[in-house]
Amino acid sequence: MLEAAEEAGVQVIWDLFHYGSPDCIDQGAEDFPERFTEFALAAIELQQSISSGPPVVCPLNEINFICWAVSDGYFPPVGPKQSGWFKEQLVRTAITASKAIKREWPKATIIWAEPLIHIAPHDHRRATIRGAKANLEGMYQSYDWIMGLDRPELGGDPSLVDVVGWNFYPHNQWYWKGPTIPMGHHEYRPLAEMLVEVAERYRKPMMITETGAEGSGRAPWFHYVCQEVLDAIERGVQVEGLCIYPITAYPGWDNSRHADVGLFSTVTANGQRHRYEPLYQELQRQMQIFAVEQSLDPMYNRRRVAGGGRY
Repeated sequence: MLEAAEEAGVQVIWDLFHYGSPDCIDQGAEDFPERFTEFALAAIELQQSISSGPPVVCPLNEINFICWAVSDGYFPPVGPKQSGWFKEQLVRTAITASKAIKREWPKATIIWAEPLIHIAPHDHRRATIRGAKANLEGMYQSYDWIMGLDRPELGGDPSLVDVVGWNFYPHNQWYWKGPTIPMGHHEYRPLAEMLVEVAERYRKPMMITETGAEGSGRAPWFHYVCQEVLDAIERGVQVEGLCIYPITAYPGWDNSRHADVGLFSTVTANGQRHRYEPLYQELQRQMQIFAVEQSLDPMYNRRRVAGGGRY
């Protein structure tokens, strides 16, 4: 994979921990931060033996999500059942690994990816409003802790985050203890507004690290996200890239159903994949729009839209 990427001129952002680890590794063990750091350094060392550019990595994917999934029983249990324990464990791991990466490769770019969400109260009772707000605060914890903006005893520092990544899907907004909020509803927050808010909080370059929709929603959703990103950029937000994820159709997580997503179909009988034309045409259209914006205003010089696999 490294050699193929180098030959094709593709820059890969390597995701080193996407929830899983070998069975012989206990994610809840005291030495997990050190064992993961060992692995991360070995992985980057191998990558650097082939790649011509400095490393670009996402050490741990969606810390907030995996911790919610474990606490909610969606993923298997890990370690003690105390509230917030596993998130502290993974943030310590993230901090330990990131410091080691920066020591070995000072020019490395460290990108993180967390869900960008909105949770609205389903009524105007004070308890409901407080509950929705408290639930939403969980979205910021990983970044706040890694950067040392909160829980400084964990050892976080702003230098450990080069790019703030956000994963954003049609189901990322919902009522507290309730259903998804559909786009167009009065409680639905525009993506640009959300990006401006988190940009003011972290003052870092950002990236849409995952976005996509299923079926016929693929092209309209990508159109919406691109236009919102452009709106955010015009309001001063530094967005470094945007990625369609997944880029290929795949079996659904929970039930192995066929999930029609991305730019390419599953492999057909003749060994080929078919391209989904509506999304391809929208991708081409958006690349032209972003190229025009780049030519009109120097602030866009580093912005880009890309269709990718992972990131």
